[in-house]
Amino acid sequence: MALEERPRSCLLRFRHKLEEDIKPSYLMDHMISDGVMTVDEEEKIRSQPTRKEQAVALLELLLRKDNRAYISFYNALVKETYDDLANLLHDDLPYVLPDAHKSSSDGYTPYVQAMLSEGGVPQRPVVFVSRPELVNRVREKLYRLQKDPGWVTVFGMAGSGKSILAAEAVRHQGLIEECFPGGIHWLSIGQLDKPDLLVKIQSLCFRLEQSLDSQSLHRPPNSLDEAKERLRFLMLRRYPRALLILDDIWDSTVLKTFDIHCRILLTTRNRSLTDSVSGAKYEVEVESGLDENKALEILALYTDTKLHGLPEEARSIVRECKGSPLVVSLIGALLKEKPNRWRYYLSQLQQKQFKRIRKSSSYDYDALDQAMAASIEVLPEDHQELYKDFTVLEQDIKVPAKVLSVLWDLEPEEVEDILEEFVNKSLLFVDSHNKPYLYYLHDLQLDFLVEQNRTQLESLHTKVVHQYQQHYRDGPPISGDEECLYWIRFLTYHMAKANLCQELYSLMFSLDWVSIKSKIMGPAHLINDYVEYGPILDKENSEVRSQFQEFLSLNGHQLEQRPFPDVVQLALSQPHTSEVYRQALLQAQDRASRGKLYFDWLNKNSVESLSRLVIHPHQGSIYSACFSHDGTKIASCGASRTLKVFKSTSGEKLTEIQAHDDEVLCCAFSPDDRLLATCSSDRKVKVWNVERAMLLRVFEEEHEEQVNHCQFTNTARRLLLATCSNDKFMNVKLWNLNKPSSQNTMFGHFEPVNHCCFSPDDSYVSTSSNDGTVKLFEASSANEWKTISVRDVFAEGDEEVLVKCSTWTADGKRIICAARNAALVFDVETSGMLLEIRTNRLSMVQFCHACPTSNLLAIAYSNYAVELWDLEANKKMADCSGHLSWVQRVQFSPDGSQLLSCSDDQTVRLWETTKVHTSSAVCLKRDSDVLFNDEEIIVSAADNCNRLQVRDGRTGSVLFQSEEKSSRIRCTCMCRQASAVVLGQEDGTVQVLEVPSGKLLATLPGHTKTVLHCKFSQNGQTLITSSEDTTIRVWRWQSGECQVLQGHKEQVRCFSLLSSSPADTRLLSWSFDGTVKMWDTESGEKLQDIRAHRGAILSCHVSPDGCLFATTSADMTAKLWHSESWECVHAFKGHQDCVRSCRFSWDSRRLATGDDNGEIRLWNVKDGSLLKICSREGKDGMDSLHGGWVTDLHFSPDDSLLVSTGGYIKWWDVEKGEALQTFYPTGTALKRIHVSSDFSTFVTIDSIGILYILQRVA
Repeated sequence: MALEERPRSCLLRFRHKLEEDIKPSYLMDHMISDGVMTVDEEEKIRSQPTRKEQAVALLELLLRKDNRAYISFYNALVKETYDDLANLLHDDLPYVLPDAHKSSSDGYTPYVQAMLSEGGVPQRPVVFVSRPELVNRVREKLYRLQKDPGWVTVFGMAGSGKSILAAEAVRHQGLIEECFPGGIHWLSIGQLDKPDLLVKIQSLCFRLEQSLDSQSLHRPPNSLDEAKERLRFLMLRRYPRALLILDDIWDSTVLKTFDIHCRILLTTRNRSLTDSVSGAKYEVEVESGLDENKALEILALYTDTKLHGLPEEARSIVRECKGSPLVVSLIGALLKEKPNRWRYYLSQLQQKQFKRIRKSSSYDYDALDQAMAASIEVLPEDHQELYKDFTVLEQDIKVPAKVLSVLWDLEPEEVEDILEEFVNKSLLFVDSHNKPYLYYLHDLQLDFLVEQNRTQLESLHTKVVHQYQQHYRDGPPISGDEECLYWIRFLTYHMAKANLCQELYSLMFSLDWVSIKSKIMGPAHLINDYVEYGPILDKENSEVRSQFQEFLSLNGHQLEQRPFPDVVQLALSQPHTSEVYRQALLQAQDRASRGKLYFDWLNKNSVESLSRLVIHPHQGSIYSACFSHDGTKIASCGASRTLKVFKSTSGEKLTEIQAHDDEVLCCAFSPDDRLLATCSSDRKVKVWNVERAMLLRVFEEEHEEQVNHCQFTNTARRLLLATCSNDKFMNVKLWNLNKPSSQNTMFGHFEPVNHCCFSPDDSYVSTSSNDGTVKLFEASSANEWKTISVRDVFAEGDEEVLVKCSTWTADGKRIICAARNAALVFDVETSGMLLEIRTNRLSMVQFCHACPTSNLLAIAYSNYAVELWDLEANKKMADCSGHLSWVQRVQFSPDGSQLLSCSDDQTVRLWETTKVHTSSAVCLKRDSDVLFNDEEIIVSAADNCNRLQVRDGRTGSVLFQSEEKSSRIRCTCMCRQASAVVLGQEDGTVQVLEVPSGKLLATLPGHTKTVLHCKFSQNGQTLITSSEDTTIRVWRWQSGECQVLQGHKEQVRCFSLLSSSPADTRLLSWSFDGTVKMWDTESGEKLQDIRAHRGAILSCHVSPDGCLFATTSADMTAKLWHSESWECVHAFKGHQDCVRSCRFSWDSRRLATGDDNGEIRLWNVKDGSLLKICSREGKDGMDSLHGGWVTDLHFSPDDSLLVSTGGYIKWWDVEKGEALQTFYPTGTALKRIHVSSDFSTFVTIDSIGILYILQRVA
């Protein structure tokens, strides 16, 4: 049968492109194994002198052949990763062939071959026997997935042929057409940890997206959560009728990553794994591997003998192999080369010479051990030594030939020949779908090698490390290919196993290694390394190990961002005493000498970072987080409706459960840590098995409103679960997990109950309610014991008092309640109040928790703060700053050594209680002023106690501090001449104070609303203020004379003098009313008045030459105006959001504008053209391009650089529009940045009140 017309014309159409690119020798190997080309034909083509002529000859031969040859050629292109060329041929693949190579009775047509090849399904082994009964059972289960998603589990003992069976089951055209027309996608899993699993899913997503249009290609997902969502989208939306095959699954937590409502076939040794996932489930058991006839068939195929011609020893050999396809194949490969050794290999199998130190109960190792030993024995001696090196591999890890080329110090081609020999002898397996090919051992083979070479393990690992060091003496590989990934992932493992402690120290105490590994593999692998190898590293220097681990834990979320941040810049924010900082500074100084920008945080000592670990577990607010009772795990839940469990050491995710249909409001561990309870807005209470992530109980009938809190008893002596809800009457319940309904309902509250908890001895349950009380109930009888009226403490006003929570001291004698802005301590016996801890009136207490081992109390506030108080001393011991939104929950670990906090900012932070001490950094407000005097940096700003502070920026010492003001301070300015500072308040008051004495020099009444901006004139004699009351006032502040500039209709947030000359009395003002006005400050006369924009004007800047000024507006435009004629010179359009800021370059030739989407545009002032758009590359993992609004912009004196503030600080190359450096503050939402005249020093304050003095590294 000749080639059909469509594939023929396709070959002719793309003939030239194919001839240019293909290497025929690679492709012909596959075509010969498919039986579509003879060895003679191959020799004829190889005899052509050049590659191009060989390609021409191959295509001429193809045009003379049939459909089968075309499909084989296509498959060969796919296998050799000529994906672009294969795509050219794909649409014209012949669908069904009348004379198909395989009869269509078994459905294995070239169409199937092409489909499976694209999906990475392994080819049949060299010697293959069918097992039709088992194959048909698997197919029958797969047909059940035709209409609905579900799971088919193929389970059986090690080496029973599960993977080959799974691959064979899908080699069927009818099955694919009817059930899985979206394709078959194979994923080899094995015993992977989470970071390696992420890499697997990344490559699967990439493979799936490649088949779609190029617009759907994304950056690789950075976390397992993101990967799961991407895969869910692809499988549900783009490939709804595709089958995912997961080969060799060990762990139910891995399986849950694929719980995405799609069709899945999996192979495993553990049949119960799918208990932890949702959907229909079907099983096929592979009981004991091959029956006798199938095993004999394998031996017959290997030895090219008819079944009836096998010698009598064959049956005995099969019996000794105990049905294991792996062992039969090993013996078959030996007999292929030495067909007269039947009796010899039988005697080898019958010997019991190997004694296992550890034996698996599920597998008989004896036959395998003998077969492996016999197979290795026939290798040349030098190859036996090389094969021994596979002992160092971790289970389920595949390696490319290049890694072995380094290990064996041989050319890659020579290595490939040796590996092919191992594969042919069934001593090694090859994944030929990857390019380059990846090689791996079966788990049982690796077990054998480890058992045999147990005494040499250290020296074998040492060889790996030394060969690596020899090959990569100039630095580690950074290509990101399979070889690079292997070394970056496993080098530390080999060093630790080789006991090469010094080499391990040098590597892991190196910032270069941290940068390379986190960029290639993400931070989770690295944090795990410091935890796993901590005992080894601590022998050298435990302090340095903890410094590196702390750096990674606190910056892990930054290291997951793309584009990848500059690790050296991140490390410059570490404490001055840290080894991480020392290395970073040396590298920054070296790179700065070659023109790179780096910035040192000069005053960071005043803000010691206290959180040990930051975890980003959920998308959305986190409402609850708790420690397990052994302190090793953390559970968290929130708006994302999920429950997640993490290691408390590294933040590595252990479990994820789609827990409820609505927000999950609370989670709690049982005393033995085996159970987790959750409650939700969906009115349900659920109890889960932690290890298996399996739902055990659902209580959904009794609470009729959202369930706010759940808590187990503290001991397992009489295990109960308490829950409380928004129900009107039956709002507190106790549950015995063995009963379907609640054991007791506690009556007494008639308003929602927010919190419930047991006393330390489990005798009482305390409940906190919106009715302003805390009630104590007897746990045994559910009778009310007493009521503590918290609302009576707040006598003033008619506002309701909502009690958020209560917590017991360790001795059970005191109970602490959170309500409004206070934490109140009551004596349990007398109900009398012992102590009151009040915060400032602007912040509410969200939660509090008493330490189970000390007198400490942790308090969470709505102003993002966490405070630690000593209840005995009635003294605040610490401020834990770092959260960027409301803190919802705090909890001490059972031993009191750690504290966790969770927040609406989507993070859980861990704090070490002993390291947390009162920080010298008082939080400052962002409205500030800065004076740069030579080396001196003076900062004035209000603090969180509403006092005005003037500080030495370098040392952090307070030069002046006012008393606490009754009205909030909203702006400040320092006089450049006299030693005076001005502050403007919310009640309209303006005060001028002498520094450092604090003497009140002037009180300037007049404004009726908040003073928004204030500024001294050059000579310090005049003070100008603007206000929410729509006026501007010009003061001769020493005499109190005042000129009022009236005319704006809305608040005046800012103003600017038209020039710095004392003789120029013109002032420019702008307002939310959309107008710009010019005034004469001497006479008070309005000189100009125009309606510049339809929306509020957000910023204005006068050009350095005074000829022009620019305005920006909420109407998404910026405009350029002439200072004399007041004509609009240019209107700049293109921003997609409010234009928040603008700045002229010093030569007045460029204008920079920044918007609320984080985009910065550079404009040509002369002709109004757009020069550059900064930040175009993509979002930095934040909500906008700049992590927030672009609030301030400054050019360097030579106009080559631009600095901008938003969620963080960025420095730009003005000519190229490219970001040169980024500084990530702890908080966000920077309002403005003060810049020294030489562009070397930068000062700003973030949203949580941290002051940053940044100096360019020289």
